[in-house]
Formats: sequence, structure tokens, C-alpha cells
Amino acid sequence: MAGRRVVVFPSSAELGSALAHLVTSRAERAINSRGRFTLGLSGGSLVTMLSKELLAVAGLDCSKWVVGFCDERVVPFDNPDSTYGLYKNLLFSKVNIPEDGILSIEASLPVDECAEDYARTLKKAFPECDVPVFDVLLLGMGPDGHTCSLFPNHPLLEESEKMVAPISDSPKPPPERVTMTFPVVNAARSAVFVSTGGSKAPVLKEVLEGGDGPAFPAARVSPTNGELLWLIDEPAAASLTMQVERLGSGAKL
Repeated sequence: MAGRRVVVFPSSAELGSALAHLVTSRAERAINSRGRFTLGLSGGSLVTMLSKELLAVAGLDCSKWVVGFCDERVVPFDNPDSTYGLYKNLLFSKVNIPEDGILSIEASLPVDECAEDYARTLKKAFPECDVPVFDVLLLGMGPDGHTCSLFPNHPLLEESEKMVAPISDSPKPPPERVTMTFPVVNAARSAVFVSTGGSKAPVLKEVLEGGDGPAFPAARVSPTNGELLWLIDEPAAASLTMQVERLGSGAKL
């Protein structure tokens, strides 16, 4: 796949440090070029890793950042399942991202209306684009190969019109979510997967090395005019036979 880099780190600690540098360097580049940095966040283990590593960056200035969510659970923000709530506690409350630079869902709305409302929020934040173009989307992948809330064999995999879609039958709880669709994901300047742990090794091999790869949602991420990065640790890479880059402590992307 053109433009894809697969980078393996000895452990998640080295990966986390490199991820923070990638985000801040892409932020500097975007701000110098376009006056702001737009970042799409995913949940799961990424929340703790990214928050910890960004807070360790000396002199971190997020005053020109605009942050959205690749997907979100439609639950109150004080619910432990709320991705926004987790980031608020671990990161947003500790950095200077402007309040109007955090694009959160309206969790009190029914799921269909919530998706439509979030699409309007994104459109307002990206008035110059038919489809929002994020500088960086940080993506995770589940053991079933899902990314965002785009699950295997789900009709949403074929959604081509909506920027944000509702899902009320998520196979992973909670069932009601809103998610970016592939037109938005694949419009990103940088799509960055972060995948750690041995439980990811079997599906990672399928996604990256073919086989039934296209059946996995994560394998459908291929930015049209951007870069695709896979940042993985050694346990997640255990089953790979392909050529990969290996980077150690202090490495920069």
C-alpha cells in the first residue's frame, strides 16, 4: 500500500513517547501552515497513553488546537464509558485547548439526532471543506479488526454520504454510539493507528499482510491524499512476517 509505514517499538512506553512527538511535530507544522491543528481522538487504552505523554512535553501549547472524536459513546460525560469524559479528566483539564476547540457530542440527544448534530458541529469547524480534513486522526483497532465504531460486516462500512453516522447495535457495549465514516477517515492528512499488546497480533497480521484483510474495517483505512502510520509494539507485531521499521527509545517520527 503506497504511503503506509509500519513502525514497531520495543514496548508501549517507547511507542507512547514517539506518539507524543509525532502529535506535537504535526501540530507545529499545521499551525505554521494553516494557523491551527486539528486532531481526531479515539478512546480505549490510547486515552491514558496519549494524555500521560503529552503532559510530559515541556512547554506544550495547545491554544491553537481543535480536537474532535473519531467516535463516541452516547452516554453522559460523567459515565466511565464516555471518551470525552476520560480525556477531560486526564488531559483537557490540564492543558490550554480552548473550550470552543473541543468538539464534543450532545450526549443528551437520541443517537440519530446526536449523529446529525455532531456532523453539523464538524461542518461548522471545517467550513472550507465538503468533508472535514483533520491534520491527524489517532485510531485504535479492536481484536475483531474494528476501528472507530465501524465493525466487521456492519452496513456502516458502506456509508458514503454521511460524515457522522449513528450506531445503535454496537457489538461492543455500550450499544449506542456515533462514529466518523470512511469518507472522513480517509480524508485525513495523517491517519495514525496505535496498536499494542499480544491480543492484537493475529488480527494485525490479517489486516497488514492480506489474507482476509479487506473484511476488517481497519484494513479499509487508506487516506486519499495523506499518510497512513501503524505504530505497534513488539507483542502486537509478534505474528508479522513483513518488513517493518524498528525504532527504539527516543525515536522520532
